[in-house]
Amino acid sequence: MIVLFTDFGLNDPYVGQMHAVLACEAPGVPVIDLFHAVPAFNIRAGAYLLPAYARDFPPGTVFVCVVDPGVGSARRPLMLQADRRWYVGPDNGLFEMVRRRAAEHECRVIHWCPPQLSASFHGRDLFAPVAARLARGEIPDSEPVSHFPERRSTESLLVRGEGPGSGPVEISWPDDLAEIIHIDHYGNGISGLRASTLSTEQAIRAGGEVLKYARVFSEVPPGAAFWYENANGLIEVAVNGGSAAARLGLRPGDPLSLILP
Repeated sequence: MIVLFTDFGLNDPYVGQMHAVLACEAPGVPVIDLFHAVPAFNIRAGAYLLPAYARDFPPGTVFVCVVDPGVGSARRPLMLQADRRWYVGPDNGLFEMVRRRAAEHECRVIHWCPPQLSASFHGRDLFAPVAARLARGEIPDSEPVSHFPERRSTESLLVRGEGPGSGPVEISWPDDLAEIIHIDHYGNGISGLRASTLSTEQAIRAGGEVLKYARVFSEVPPGAAFWYENANGLIEVAVNGGSAAARLGLRPGDPLSLILP
């Protein structure tokens, strides 16, 4: 199967255009719309979300991953095979956590090029056709690569609203990110922290409140805020019957502070 993971949203034609290419290039191969609400331009948020949501897909799955504010620049197009799954997309940090956490991986720079390649829509023109070929069992023209830039990058600050005249700020790419990286439509704040790295005795400070752990929503009173391990293994901040984003004023990029028991 082919799985789409993008920041395109669903109000524009971009997802449909990618589906059209995949239907022509890999007819009969199922295409799954996993995530089109990655925070816009936010490469680092996508990098921490991707391994959490990809982990349950079977070997042989091909992921087309497009969070690509540098499209048309000198950044390399990649296909990464990690733990028997393929990931196709830009070399801008989006695959950083998948690569770090994989038991085995091989990365290749894509040399294959379509007859017509737009400057600004490589998801449709390059990454989707490459993914279709991988799903058909072909390896497009490419070469192995072992060098990756150190990820101390400013890319995700494109959406952080630093204000007029402010310069780039260096940020780090830790193995786990104590930060809100996505707000779902319920208002839950999903973080880049794997729950396996914390004890359930630990409290978390978010939006000025100290939150304790609960296993499920029903373990706290209505209106109470708490943290829990979501179904994809990430720490999530929630309110029983309400919106954590509204109650705590959360937005992507807000830090979480860990309070030792």
